[in-house]
Amino acid sequence: MSLLDIAELSAGYGGNTILDGVSLTAERGDIVSLIGPSGSGKSTLLRVLIGLTPPTGGTVRIDGAAVDYADSAALKALRRRMSIVFQQFNLFQNMTALDNLTLAPVRTLGVARAEAEARGCDLLAKVGLADKAGAYPAQLSGGQQQRVAIARALAMQPEILLLDEVTSALDPERVGEVLDTIRTLAETGITMLLVSHEMGFVREISTKVVMMDAGRVVEAGPPASIFESPRETRTRSFMQAIIRH
Repeated sequence: MSLLDIAELSAGYGGNTILDGVSLTAERGDIVSLIGPSGSGKSTLLRVLIGLTPPTGGTVRIDGAAVDYADSAALKALRRRMSIVFQQFNLFQNMTALDNLTLAPVRTLGVARAEAEARGCDLLAKVGLADKAGAYPAQLSGGQQQRVAIARALAMQPEILLLDEVTSALDPERVGEVLDTIRTLAETGITMLLVSHEMGFVREISTKVVMMDAGRVVEAGPPASIFESPRETRTRSFMQAIIRH
């Protein structure tokens, strides 16, 4: 049984279809990368999975149990198993890095503050920011803020981590430190779905690559298959455009 099973998932805004029958699976420990042109539905898929955009059709199952996105209790339970990191860091500017990490575990999960702070310090160390626990976001670089945002998502101890173009808002020299953090996370066995335009990184880290276009899955498979010998014409044209640039 797959950890995550998405079947014929659809979503849209104002009568416009953004996701059109998306189906894919992720096993425990998979690193699934979503690639494709802008507007193909990649980020919308992550927003639907975490319950920020309502689906208009299809099903999402975790460990075989369907998620009822219309039920607030089900959404709360879902967000204990799944966390998301966005392009923008969205840190609380009036809180230290450590306070940003401890807020949700204490208020949402009922974790004792001392325990939450101890785990928060461990997570900051894991993302290379052990010395920044008392720093405020304005005192951190963009790359450091994004690593705090990743640690904050991990503070909820999710089984599935969603990463939505987490390097796109960074200066080029800061991208590497965030990618290194994701590499370290991949070694822990956490399941990840990530949207990224960093094709070299996608090829290196992924267990599965999913090519999307116009709200549909065009093709999915191991990185070597998608990058070296794609079956579908649309995937080949996308890869050729990347190589040319």
